[in-house]
Amino acid sequence: MAGKLIKAPRGTQDILETESYQWQFVERMALETAGLFGFSEMRTPVFEQMDLFKRSVGDTTDVVQKEMYEVRAEKGKDLYGLKPEGTAGAVRSAIEHNLLKGALPLKVCYITPCFRHERPQAGRLREFHQFGVEMFGAQSPSADVEVICVARELFQMLGLKDITLNINSIGCPTCRAEYHKALTEYFRQYSDQLCGTCLERLDKNPMRILDCKSPVCSELAKNAPVVLDYLCDDCKTHFEGVKTRLEAIGIPYQVDPTIVRGLDYYTKTVFEFISNNLGAQSTVCGGGRYDGLVEQMGGDPAPGLGFAVGLERLLLIMQAQGIEIPKPESCELFIASMGEAANIRACKLVNELRSEGFYAECDLMGRSVKAQMKYANKIGAKYTMVLGDSELESGTAKLKDMESGEEREINFQQELAQTLYDITIQRATENLADDFGGEALASMMEMK
Repeated sequence: MAGKLIKAPRGTQDILETESYQWQFVERMALETAGLFGFSEMRTPVFEQMDLFKRSVGDTTDVVQKEMYEVRAEKGKDLYGLKPEGTAGAVRSAIEHNLLKGALPLKVCYITPCFRHERPQAGRLREFHQFGVEMFGAQSPSADVEVICVARELFQMLGLKDITLNINSIGCPTCRAEYHKALTEYFRQYSDQLCGTCLERLDKNPMRILDCKSPVCSELAKNAPVVLDYLCDDCKTHFEGVKTRLEAIGIPYQVDPTIVRGLDYYTKTVFEFISNNLGAQSTVCGGGRYDGLVEQMGGDPAPGLGFAVGLERLLLIMQAQGIEIPKPESCELFIASMGEAANIRACKLVNELRSEGFYAECDLMGRSVKAQMKYANKIGAKYTMVLGDSELESGTAKLKDMESGEEREINFQQELAQTLYDITIQRATENLADDFGGEALASMMEMK
């Protein structure tokens, strides 16, 4: 009796072989874009000590209070948390391995799975993936703008449209203390209307109320004091420096005083890139400064900043905007065979071709020649060749172009790889001619 089908957990998804090339393309573009700005890839564990996230993300945030996945060692008392975001692990790693004692600024990036227990919806899963960058050691507003530029460059490289940059400053601990007093005073008069979570936040961290998803709390927050009115001179100067540099580079932005971000470690500049392609406004990328986080995590004082992009949302927006992701090259040659000797030779030939850099296949299922050719069609083979006793004896076979039906006889023992190479060059030249035009291509070849 067959066992009951076990499905993937709710809020997770399988990335199938027909889709993985899209992820590989976006991930490659993300890492290459970050590399243009000097960011190198870092990889950190998928789970960390639970205290790491309480100290960094903040124990008053929804992430820690409601969404964390906890893992306890079977025979130990250590409590771990599955990574809900990438910054905490990057900071921990930078401190642990003394990376902040080297050349500064330190620039790192990562692609990582993250986990949050929340209601699954479009672009928001319980297991999701982030591309993020982190910069340590740079205090200047220029660093803020450079980090913003990384995200913007990635979106431009991917061809995204209608992406809006919103920025804000939430100040430093000094000026934020005054703002907290004003917020507490404002929300206390509505304490009988606040949700239970926000009642707890009222004394611990009233800024978290501004980020509450409750309709009642959200409505009350609309008339709350604005953080920009409480910035100290240093924070005002820094924020003006960010805006001036964005304008100098030509990056349009909107100041949105409601942005506070969902994590406690942020200071001064916070920003979001917003898209309207997922129904309601959706944050594609969020980030900002966290100048006190390194010291809070046990390191020497060092400013920091960064952002994270949700890859699921990014791919959904690309799909909504009709952006085509290049598909991987299909099989260049399928060698069909009749009989054991021919199959052995086919296996030998395809492995030789693979070592030359060609994507080649042969029959692994013991099918008839007719079934083999059907399979070659299904996998989109550009060329096919059939080997039998007569071909093995003569050393020649017919190479068939599956699109045009044209055939040419070749010595497969001596010229197969060279023939495929010549075809590849010819195809690339024809594509260039289509892209640039015949006269332009001729000029390029003459210059060469």
